Amino acid sequence: MFRSLRRNKTSTSGLTTSQLFDHVTFYDSFLKDISQAKEQVIIESPFLTTRRVSMILPALVRLKRRGVKIVINTRDSLEQEGHMRSEAELSIKLLQSAGMSILFTGGHHRKLAIIDREVLWEGSLNILSQNDSCEIMRRTASARIAEDLISFIKLEAYL
Repeated sequence: MFRSLRRNKTSTSGLTTSQLFDHVTFYDSFLKDISQAKEQVIIESPFLTTRRVSMILPALVRLKRRGVKIVINTRDSLEQEGHMRSEAELSIKLLQSAGMSILFTGGHHRKLAIIDREVLWEGSLNILSQNDSCEIMRRTASARIAEDLISFIKLEAYL
């Protein structure tokens, strides 16, 4: 039996808010966060499935229509085998046809999202492929930490 994780931690400086989510509670909160994006959404998910991409794509299309820049960083489909390769290829086509920018990083295994350089989601859950696994994600509201991560993973040049 799984329990939902929703705990708030605020640093003594009041600059950072952090919450934990599991695979059950993540998507509702994540979709709410991205629906409020004003400038940019970055999603790093090494694996893609059409099921999960199709679930999130309508929200991303609405953002794109509002002028929000969407960047998806994933593995090249050639790095994947069998069923996952075809899932990745079709998912990439779906995202690209909807106007999303796709980056490919070899050996990529990061699972994160950054919204407007202010909200950071990171953990073990593949945002664009998660299906039937027990995962965890942490939501951190901190522009400083989001910027640190963008710099650390050297993503700035692609944004």
